[in-house]
Amino acid sequence: MEQRYLEDILNAVANKEKNVSQALDELKNLPYEDIGYANIDQHRNIRTGQGEVLFGEGKTPAQTAGIVEHMYKNNDRIMVTRANTEHFEAVKKVVPDAVYHEASRIIIIGDLIEESKRKGNVAVVTAGTSDIPIAEEAAISLEFFGNRADRIFDVGVAGIHRLFDRVDRIREADAVIVIAGMEGALASVVGGLVSAPVVACPTSIGYGASLGGLAALLSMLNSCANGVGVVNIDNGYGAACLANKIVAAKG
Repeated sequence: MEQRYLEDILNAVANKEKNVSQALDELKNLPYEDIGYANIDQHRNIRTGQGEVLFGEGKTPAQTAGIVEHMYKNNDRIMVTRANTEHFEAVKKVVPDAVYHEASRIIIIGDLIEESKRKGNVAVVTAGTSDIPIAEEAAISLEFFGNRADRIFDVGVAGIHRLFDRVDRIREADAVIVIAGMEGALASVVGGLVSAPVVACPTSIGYGASLGGLAALLSMLNSCANGVGVVNIDNGYGAACLANKIVAAKG
């Protein structure tokens, strides 16, 4: 980030040469920070309402820690998704207060938003216990963004009475994330029972013909229930991003 450029904008506001709205318009176009192996977008939150989140998978522990170190200069709250324990140990060397959520494979730097200050209520519903890692990725992401995540696990259509016992609770949500593998039928069923927007997330859980989540993805895209949005296979984080924007739009 060009510090002098930022100082010029702030000084212009202080001297009443620019108003706050004009300054925000310029800040939206501030340059990224080039650290050689990564270009860090420090101002994504200003443009989109959601800050840059680091995807750990495929990066070395050293690269992950290096990016976090640079991000931390301007952000005291950072999330790293698809991280392993090696990523975490490297990150802790640059930010000792980092916390690793093993089930979701997420590193959080900075506290999650306090429960009393969270906005909206998103139900995170899974078909089976095997879908929980993706569900936790969604839930922790939601909490990082400042939403309440109501975890409702293992209520798939193979024992649909389990779902019916929790329908009232699901109907209280402002948005619903449905996470399912196998044939992915749960998203369509839930979509036909609730008025809130449903975000469907297929998982790669299932036997051979599930094709690594492709069968669930196609089922969700072909949902009989109207208004079901679908994200990519195993993309709990993406489901959380969409649900967060839905909740934010509701005010």
